[in-house]
Amino acid sequence: MTSLDKPTEETTEADDARAVTEAALFEAFGGVRGMVETVLPGLLFVTIFTLNNDLHMSAIAALAVSVVLVVVRLAMKDTVKHAFSGVFGVAFGVVFAMMTDNAKNFYLPGMLYTLGLALAYIVTSLAGVPLIGLILGPVFKENLSWRTRNPGRKKAYTKASYAWGFILLAKSAILFPLYWWADTEQLGWVLVTLKIPPFLLAVWLTWVFLAKAPAPIDVFAEMEAAEEAEKAEKAEKAERDRRWQDADGTPAVSSEADGEAADPRGGRHRRA
Repeated sequence: MTSLDKPTEETTEADDARAVTEAALFEAFGGVRGMVETVLPGLLFVTIFTLNNDLHMSAIAALAVSVVLVVVRLAMKDTVKHAFSGVFGVAFGVVFAMMTDNAKNFYLPGMLYTLGLALAYIVTSLAGVPLIGLILGPVFKENLSWRTRNPGRKKAYTKASYAWGFILLAKSAILFPLYWWADTEQLGWVLVTLKIPPFLLAVWLTWVFLAKAPAPIDVFAEMEAAEEAEKAEKAEKAERDRRWQDADGTPAVSSEADGEAADPRGGRHRRA
């Protein structure tokens, strides 16, 4: 290996690590399609309500499009966790709005969820179990190994969790005053506008922190290797036991190499 080859290989490994991180983040947070499924119901609600101030029509349209998104996912045999979460969020919003006859309350469950999630990110980071690590650990096949075996990765997860927490807190600090002071249309359009940019910022910061962190420990590969080693050890033990049984008087096993055969009583005799 020349001095020119080594940096190239190191660069390739770093690029591979970044690509794996990007793929994992896309899987965990739904990618472009997940963002569309998150934005579309709220966008439809505020658009219809802005045009005709009809709470029932706006709520039914938002819920209907959420259900359609789930059906499309099911028909394509794709993961439905992001679409289902959207349905539940929209359903809670519709219930709140209908029960109070206040269109503004359509947004309240989502705002409360955002605030609670922000606090969860910060509190779990302070407790040494950052939430983003709990979310991404299974995606990277490392589970909770980062807590005790990979301190550099734990540090990256902690930074990312703090980033998510403070970004969502800032978003809540904008939305809750609007909930009290602005009308439904103003709140709705601001909320739709703030759906994607804070999310992308948090995902980008997570990618930055994890791209610089040590590689994840694949605990699934370790478990498979341990199982294979255990099987090999059992097979070796069984073979040793069989040889001992043969030496203690089991049926003879011929030896063509030296022209001898094992005596059933434990001795050997020369073949005639």
